[in-house]
Amino acid sequence: MPLSRRALLMLPLAGLLPWPVPSLAGLTVFADRGLAIRGYDPVAYFLDGRPVRGQAAFVHAWGGTTWRFASAANRDRFAADPSAFAPQYGGFCAFAVSEGYDAPIDPNAWKIVDGKLYLNYDRGVQRRWEADIPGRIAKADANWPALEAKLAAR
Repeated sequence: MPLSRRALLMLPLAGLLPWPVPSLAGLTVFADRGLAIRGYDPVAYFLDGRPVRGQAAFVHAWGGTTWRFASAANRDRFAADPSAFAPQYGGFCAFAVSEGYDAPIDPNAWKIVDGKLYLNYDRGVQRRWEADIPGRIAKADANWPALEAKLAAR
């Protein structure tokens, strides 16, 4: 379905909305002050194996919010295939989603499992999530569609 002229004019403002951010594409993304992953570069988790702060000079709008990157190359990688790098569950805490609720994240509490990025509230919660990663992912995958719809309706 094509976007209306009014919706297209509002796209630049999408990154200024409070968390959670329902996008026009039907994706809900955790955003803090208009930035996904609190301004960290999602591609860096995969390429550098660690969280890296993104720079204001390298941004890309996707999922109704702004994503920052450490380099133009990382931005371009993300822009070519956002779903390959974006965290699961819109960047909300994977443990919380497995329990059926949403929670913010700490960019330092992360893990890549089967080529997908998962973020958690903090390192303590991440240790609880890591105690049963397959079970937590299965529960979160089952919970996410209803939780995402609830967040989008806020």
